[in-house]
Formats: sequence, structure tokens, C-alpha cells
Amino acid sequence: MTLNSPRRVAVVGGGPAGLMAAEVLAAGGVRVDLFDAMPSVGRKFLLAGKGGLNLTHSEPLDPFLDRYAARRPALDPLLRGFGPAELRAWALGLGVSTFVGSSGRVFPTDLKAAPLLRAWLHRLRAAGVVFHMRHRWAGWVQGGASPSRLRFATPAGEAVAEADAVVLALGGGSWARLGSDGAWVPWLQARGVDVAPLRPSNCGFDVAPSWTEFFRTRFAGQPLKNVALSLVGPNGPAHRQAGEFVITEGGVEGSLVYALSGPARDAIAAHGDALVHIDLLPQRDAAFVQAEVARPRGSRSLSTHLKSRLGLDGVKAALLHELLPREVIADPLRLAQAIKALPLRLGAARPLDEAISSAGGVRFEALDAGLMLGALPGVFCAGEMLDWEAPTGGYLLTACFASGVAAAQGALRHLRV
Repeated sequence: MTLNSPRRVAVVGGGPAGLMAAEVLAAGGVRVDLFDAMPSVGRKFLLAGKGGLNLTHSEPLDPFLDRYAARRPALDPLLRGFGPAELRAWALGLGVSTFVGSSGRVFPTDLKAAPLLRAWLHRLRAAGVVFHMRHRWAGWVQGGASPSRLRFATPAGEAVAEADAVVLALGGGSWARLGSDGAWVPWLQARGVDVAPLRPSNCGFDVAPSWTEFFRTRFAGQPLKNVALSLVGPNGPAHRQAGEFVITEGGVEGSLVYALSGPARDAIAAHGDALVHIDLLPQRDAAFVQAEVARPRGSRSLSTHLKSRLGLDGVKAALLHELLPREVIADPLRLAQAIKALPLRLGAARPLDEAISSAGGVRFEALDAGLMLGALPGVFCAGEMLDWEAPTGGYLLTACFASGVAAAQGALRHLRV
């Protein structure tokens, strides 16, 4: 069904969710104006491309959906409508083929974001999408009843845009320098929209107590490879995952830490800190480690003994001395247990602006099935500004694309009422 007359939709935000919404809207026959505060669109998308642009993940859909934890029920219909398979087909339609890496992650064949973004923008412009750059959304026209009269701060002064519907894809609160600063939160709250506080996700942590000066000076920036982390909850260790992470000046960061960041952040909020256990040798069982540590070492130092028997040296060996009392290190049984479960306390998540992504945002309970705000009919929300979070590995981008599709489809249905 086509619209009887051209209707105008304003898309605010030029990340993946906003661009995908613009594409679906233009294909649906409406006039699309896309506004973004930055000089060019896709800034965070291009940053992700520096790591190879992990678009999505190849695992079966059911475990894929489980990655969204408590928000799986809300995201399930969106991702079934536009999920990993649809995303790969969409990229291929832009002339960008993809491949599955050894970890199951999906990347463009050339491992670059820029060619995909260029092809996408060419197609959007050909479809009639009009881009308005350096237009920073400043809320709604004061005193106006319509939620579709938008204010923008521009280099030439304030501008007002009117539309028949609005798709907001403003991002979360991380990486403000790329355009996602969370400035939209009070404007939506003032209009009666329920917004959960923005919090860091996929983030690093400061340890408690802080590293000693010796350890920080010698080992900040060094990775711990082939380890496992377990977050310890009220009922014992949980959320165990293997991989690697990096020692920082004040704590830890990296893919393995990011994978546990949501539960760890929530534990800190509830209890003041979060306890994790580091398995320094996940490829070896506890009995093997205990037997090797207990072997007589003669005149050899403990460091030499651990290196020769277990391959523990460098930052791994230093971490044992940093975190364990001397009496534990001197006791072979307790030392062996610590090698398999070295306790580390996380005292605080790193600031929101340093995080890869953010949790919190517009609650799904404030939206209908088409992602339209109940408090603001005709206004739709998409992307990271919604209240969900997911680990890295393609899950973040996939849900942003899927929500952009769903919000645009909701806007088209709304305009046809």
C-alpha cells in the first residue's frame, strides 16, 4: 500500500538505527529528512570498523536472542523481523560480502566499515533522503502541542523542522565526542516518557583496593591471555567465561571484562563492590595444578618453580603476589587453589563516556509494539537510546539495525491510519 500524498518523517540521529530507519521509510514512500549533530553520519559505526566491523554473529537464533538477557522478550520480535541473516543479506545488497570468523563473529570480507557506509549513503541519497548535518536536536518548540515540531541548534542559529512523524535514534551516553551524549534524556522525561538512567556497559573497572605502584608501573597495558573470569554472586561463582583481558592503570578492561560488565556493574550498585575469580590456567584442572605446585622445588625459587611446572610467569605470576597474602603464597594447597580462583574485587565501573555502549534509556514499557511512545503519539525510538544492553560480538549492531527497521515500519503504519 502506498501513501496517498507525500508525508514527511524526521529521523534524528545518523547512526545505524537512524540510517536504517531512513532507508525503510524512504522505501515506504515518505519524504525523509535525517538530522545529525555531527559533520558526518556514522561516526561510531566507523570507529567500530577499526576493529574489523563485527556486524553480527553466526550462532543459532535462540542462543543469539539469549544474549539480550532480561530484554530478550522485547527484542525478540524485532530480531526475528531483521536478524543476523537479514543483516548479512542487506550488506550483500550493498555489494559488501561477509564471512564468519573463527569465533563465529561476522565481518565484511575487507574488514572495513567505510566502503559499506559509502555505498549505503549513496543508496539513501538516491532514494531521496535529505541529510541535515550539524543540526543538534534541542527538544521541541516551547509551548507547541505537537511533538513533531523539533528545534535544532545549527551553526546558523536555531532551526525548526516540522514532520508528520519522528524517529529518534539518538544513541546512548557513551563516546560523547562521537555524538552520543544522552542530552535527550531530560527532554523526553519532561514529556512524560519513562527513561531508565544511563549506565556504562561493555566497560572497564577500577579495582579495590588500587594496584600497588610497583604493579601498576610494571604491568599496566599488559594482557592476561588464556584465562577465565567468574563473577561471584550470592550463590557462588556464575557467569564464567574464558578469554583475555588487560591490566590498566587503575584496574582491568578488555573483552573478557566487558562480557561480565553488566552483572558486575549491578553487583557494585547493590553491594558496593563485585568479586570476580580469575582462573589463570583454565586449560588445567585443579588436581593437576595442585600436584604441580606441591612438587618439591629444592633450591629453586617459587617463581622459577611456577614457571617451569605451570608456565606461570610475567603478569600472571605478578598478579598472584599482588593479590595474595604471603601466608597463602607460602602454602602450596592454598596457592594452587588461588591459581584456579584468584579473587579480585572490582570497586567501580569506569565512567559512562569511556564505555563501548550504555545500558538504560527509554523503557520498552513506554513504547507500543511499533516502538512509538505512548506519551508522544507519532514519535518513535530506536537504537541504543532504548533500554537494553548486549555484549560485544555483533549483538549491539544487530539490535540497532533491527530496532531501526521496526521503528520505521511502526511510523509507516502510523501514517497510514
